[in-house]
Amino acid sequence: MDGFLSSLVAVNAAFQGLGDWLAGPMKFFSFLGSEDFFLIALPLVYWCIDAALGLRIGVMLLASNGLNNLFKMALHGPRPYWVNTDVKGLASETGFGVPSGHSQTAAGVWGIAADGLKRTWAWVAAATVVLLIGLSRIYLGVHFLHDVLIGWLLGGLTLWAFIKYWDPIAARVKKLTMLNQILLAFAVSIGMILLAALIVFLSRGFVIPAEWIANATVDGGDAPNPFSMEGMVTSMGTLFGLFAGVAWLAPRGGFHTSGPAWKRALRYAVGLVGVAVFYFGLKLVFPDGEDLVALVFRYIRYTLVGAWVSAGAPWIFAKLQLADTPNR
Repeated sequence: MDGFLSSLVAVNAAFQGLGDWLAGPMKFFSFLGSEDFFLIALPLVYWCIDAALGLRIGVMLLASNGLNNLFKMALHGPRPYWVNTDVKGLASETGFGVPSGHSQTAAGVWGIAADGLKRTWAWVAAATVVLLIGLSRIYLGVHFLHDVLIGWLLGGLTLWAFIKYWDPIAARVKKLTMLNQILLAFAVSIGMILLAALIVFLSRGFVIPAEWIANATVDGGDAPNPFSMEGMVTSMGTLFGLFAGVAWLAPRGGFHTSGPAWKRALRYAVGLVGVAVFYFGLKLVFPDGEDLVALVFRYIRYTLVGAWVSAGAPWIFAKLQLADTPNR
């Protein structure tokens, strides 16, 4: 494996050899596949453009993140800049490298957006962005070529599954009572977390090579922490909150994005204030760390973020007359 990875280092070195002028554009395209970007874009779509499409994008994002965490923890693949100092780490990552989360998530999320628009140009644009996001991860030294290829493959498979099965599964779930919908979402989220915990337990004999740690931190980068449960808890807590909010709001008429541009803009501003309260405010008072208590509070915090996006903010919008009052 070491010889295989060493041969792939040449690909990263060749990309970085194209010049430092590419660092800015590559970081921009990498941002388009990051959780930070989707944290900004998802509420915009859900609150202001198309709630149904926003929900699909949100579920794709969170499910893809969860699956990616499972594969990363199970496969134990390093980052290029951990393996060889000939590759510069132009971004710092603490998790394992394979498959590329940016590539996987981008393929799924941008694909869902293109499918929702039903336009050829949307698919061309999505494919271009996904390609550039994957190449940016190679240039930045945080992924090998095969990390990106596997990420694209998994993202494509997830996208296919969503397009094929979303409507029939959603139709069956809608027939359940609100309580059963919420319990189902909770069970799925906890099941994913427990599966990740099992992989961590089975990997307890894996020791991160000292060379990986030394190379990762040589220029002030973060030390590898690839078995952290924080990412999985974050994704699954948000997913549970998103689904629970939708289940609560549906019998109250749901949420409709219709309205003049100024109302949509105000919705976005007001909604982001709520996101900040739960995301940043609770972070200041809830315990932080990897122990069970801290992870439980993290799950609660992100559940509230998800529920705010899908139901709390729309309810406030209706009260402020920024959206049509849902019909009971």
